[in-house]
Amino acid sequence: MTEKLWGVIVSDVVGSSRTRNLRSVLNARLRLVTSAHLKEERIRLPYAVTAGDEFQTVASDLRQIPGLVFDLRRRMRPLQLRIGIGIGRISGPLRGPVNQLGGQAFEFARVAIGETKEGRQHSGNVTRFHSENKDFDLLANLIYNLHDALVGRLSEKQWRTVDAYLAKGRVDLAARALRINASTASRNLSRSHFWRTLEMIESVKKIIASSFPRMHDSVKQERIA
Repeated sequence: MTEKLWGVIVSDVVGSSRTRNLRSVLNARLRLVTSAHLKEERIRLPYAVTAGDEFQTVASDLRQIPGLVFDLRRRMRPLQLRIGIGIGRISGPLRGPVNQLGGQAFEFARVAIGETKEGRQHSGNVTRFHSENKDFDLLANLIYNLHDALVGRLSEKQWRTVDAYLAKGRVDLAARALRINASTASRNLSRSHFWRTLEMIESVKKIIASSFPRMHDSVKQERIA
C-alpha cells in the first residue's frame, strides 16, 4: 500500500430517480468532463461509473480538490451532485480503471458521501470530506456546509455568466460573448457568489496544504502521467 495520500472523489446524482434518460445524460457529461479534467491535469484517472448514478475518480493532487469540486458541479449541470471526498492511501499501483482500485481513500470517500445523505433532505449538505485528520474534516466540512447552504443552486443564467468569465478571463469580454452589458454580467457573477466561491477555493487549498504537509509534498513531486 503506497504511503502517499490521495484524494478520491465519489459522486452521485441528487434525485436520480426523477431524472429522465439519466444514464445517457450522465455518460455524455462524464465524457466531456473527463476530457477537460485530464487535459487540465485535475484528475489522475478518468471518471468511471461504479453503480447506477455513482461515479468516481482520483484527484491528481490534494490541492486540486476544491477547484475540482466546483468545476465538477459546473460541468455536470443540469445534474445536481452529492460529492464525498476521501483523503488517504490507495492500495496497489495507481492505474485504471479507477473502479478496480481500493484502499483507505476509497473507504473514506464512501463514508463521506454517505454522510451527505444523512439528516434533513433539503439541508444543503452536499459536499463532505473524510480523512484521518479530524481537525481538518471538522473545518473543511463546516466551510462547505456554510458555502453549500448560502450559495445554493445557481440559475442557468448565472452559470452561463460564470462559464463565459472562466473562458474569457474578464467581465467585459464575458459580457460581449453573452451579448449582454458588462454591468449585467458583473451583477450575475455577484449574485451567484462567484467571487466568494473563488476565495473559498483558495482558502481550502491552503488549509489542505497545511493539514497534510508531508504527504502533500510527496504527491506534488511525483510526475503526473
